[in-house]
Order: sequence, then C-alpha cells, then structure tokens
Amino acid sequence: MSNNATKSRIAATFDRLKVSGRKGLIPYITSGHPNPTITVELMHAIVAAGADVLELGVPFSDPMADGPTIQRSNELALTFGVGLKDVLGYVQEFRTKDNVTPIVLMGYANPIERMGTQAFVERAAKVGVDGVLVVDYPPEEAIDFSALLRQHGLDPIFLLAPTSADARITNVAKQASGYIYYVSLNGITGGASPDLVEVKARVAHVKASTGLPIGVGFGIKDGETARAIAEWSDAVVIGSKLIQEIEAGPVESAVARASTFVASIRNAMDRP
Repeated sequence: MSNNATKSRIAATFDRLKVSGRKGLIPYITSGHPNPTITVELMHAIVAAGADVLELGVPFSDPMADGPTIQRSNELALTFGVGLKDVLGYVQEFRTKDNVTPIVLMGYANPIERMGTQAFVERAAKVGVDGVLVVDYPPEEAIDFSALLRQHGLDPIFLLAPTSADARITNVAKQASGYIYYVSLNGITGGASPDLVEVKARVAHVKASTGLPIGVGFGIKDGETARAIAEWSDAVVIGSKLIQEIEAGPVESAVARASTFVASIRNAMDRP
C-alpha cells in the first residue's frame, strides 16, 4: 500500500479479490497501438471483459526486455508520434468514466527522464496513474524514485525473475508496493511456455519474503495456463498474446477481438 492516508487503488483491488476468492487479471496493452484513436476504448473494453488492473505500455524505441510482438507494437505507436504526454492524456480521459480500475504505466527510463522525474510523477499522480514499472530501473538504483512515487500516492512496481538472487528479492520486497511482477521465464516477453512446477516453487520463495501480491507474466498464452498459474499466484499478467489478438485483423474490430480474448482468460480463471 502507498504511504498516503487512503488505500491505493491497487491495494483496494487486491483486497476485494481476496475477499471474493478470485485472482487478478492484469492485461498489458501498448499505448497508441494499433491506433491512438482506440487506446481509451480498448482500455474500457478490457476492463468490461474482466481485467482487474491495466498495464499501459509507454512506447519506446528500444524496449529491450520485450519480444518481437511488443517491440512491433512500440514501433507502430511511435510512428503515430505517441509519447509519454499522450499516455498520460489517455489515463486522464479514461478516468472520466472509470475512477476504480488501477492503471500501471510500464516502460523504460528514457521518456521519464526526458520529461523530468519530478514532473512525470506529479503529472502521473494528477491524471490518476496508480503504479509505475520502469523496466531498466533496478531496485538498487531506484530508491529515490520509489520514495518520490510513494510521496505522491503511487506504487513502485518491480520485476523479479527466475535468476533473481535472494538479496534482490529482499530489496524489491522493501521498496515495492501494490504488487510484485514475477517474470516466469528467463529472456524476453512472449517467449516459450513457462515451466509451471518451477514457477510455482519460485513464487512460493518470493512470497516468503513479502506480503505483497505476486503477479506472474511472460509466456502466458491461453486460459488453461492462466488458470494453472492463478492457483498459486495472486494475479496473471498477459501481454504479448493480447497484442497478437489485437493485430489479428482490421483495426476496426481490434477492440472486439481484445475483449473476446480477455473474457476467455477471465472465464478460464473463474471456472469452478
């Protein structure tokens, strides 16, 4: 939970999920992809289809942790000129109709530093962002940034990977709030399917160091995998496969395809 007097939207969402006995679904989309005119519509449709938290990607020219699918979505968004200011504008527009669903901005340090860290955090808080995940800010170098986020009621979200040493896990547990994003695979997004036995053991190991919810992502392509992971994690993060569904036909029907896919994941996770 963030340090402000009221509970953050992310913490409140995971509290509600826990009470209802459900697990979180956290879809990722790249802002401005496949066309900037439908980003906010996509956000609302994905929530209506069953998303609990939205991860909104900030387009960047060198998204090194992402596989070909998300790289391609970043490149397309950049051809439309979509930048960090536009992303904050999408959040502001989304908030005119939805003041409940948490939004996490996911991206890289360069756009934030170009805007100015202080200016970015203040604007993000003002428009209704709830959490920030900066892929190339390791926790050891993000202490001041994390503190600044918390001062403005935002949750610093961090990645942990199968290779994360215990010292890194402890450090992340100290700095993070909202949830921790556990990467189920070594390598880039959209890779091979995760080894569920291994991921389960690693998630249990991380949980021993933190009371924060753990969301698991990378390589989750279908409802059955999402359902299996949800049995022992707190949330499932799904990005590359959703981007592929969005790209699988004309832009005019992209929102419908995204909605159908997210609903299929939600239904699989909720099935008795």
